[in-house]
Amino acid sequence: MYKIMFVCHGNICRSPMAEFIMKKLVSDAGLSSSFIIASSATSTEELGNPVYPPARSELAKHGIGCSGKTAVQLRKSDYECYDMFIGMDTANIRNMNRIFGSDSDGKIYKLLTFAGRSDDVSDPWYSRDFGRAYADIEEGCKGLLIKLTEK
Repeated sequence: MYKIMFVCHGNICRSPMAEFIMKKLVSDAGLSSSFIIASSATSTEELGNPVYPPARSELAKHGIGCSGKTAVQLRKSDYECYDMFIGMDTANIRNMNRIFGSDSDGKIYKLLTFAGRSDDVSDPWYSRDFGRAYADIEEGCKGLLIKLTEK
């Protein structure tokens, strides 16, 4: 069983997109029972808010729903509950380390490293390019699934 938490700043765009893209990928691979997948925020700004409408629309273009998802905050106690924490950008990585106090078990990763890239997932909140964010996130999630299923 793999327990994965995707993390971004507000948990209304990138991390919920990653959560639901990854859920679809593992479902399509027949592996849903082997994964627990969630997402959260490093900030408190959007807590309780649903997935941002343009992010929801981008997911829907690809046949992916996200109804019922609302923003939640990453907690220090989550560190013991998940195997991997996947941030969308360098700031997310820094903030996860702050929230957890450290990453003593090496559980924190940046999503695009699984696509062989060191760059950040572009934040569509600022760029307004939800298609690019989707493509980056899907590429990272596909790479992550390959890495986990090769073990």
